[in-house]
Amino acid sequence: MRDALFIAIVVLAGTGGEIAVSHVMKRIGEVHSFHLAVVLKALGRAFRMGWMWLGIALMTAGFFSLLALLSWEDVSFVVPVTACSYIVGALGSRFLLGEHVSAARWAGVLLVCFGVALVWIG
Repeated sequence: MRDALFIAIVVLAGTGGEIAVSHVMKRIGEVHSFHLAVVLKALGRAFRMGWMWLGIALMTAGFFSLLALLSWEDVSFVVPVTACSYIVGALGSRFLLGEHVSAARWAGVLLVCFGVALVWIG
């Protein structure tokens, strides 16, 4: 039960954070130059948005949950099972960000699901 809870936190919080940060970066727009002033301006705009702070908080929770999970489970179990984040990422990008997910990507997600199932029962 503890493992499942922490896996869920790693997957949902980590991926939720990535989706929140992606939302911010799409609102800011593409950074075309990596001159220090341009990068600092983009970062300044990003850190004034609540979604960025939410994303950072979620990714932090996911990271520390991953550390806890790794402290009591084998890495050969943890890393493959946390690949569920690919599933959550595809669903989140499609339904929360409105991105197009191609059939080939959905097929890849199904393959990941199959692999995670094999690791979980193995």
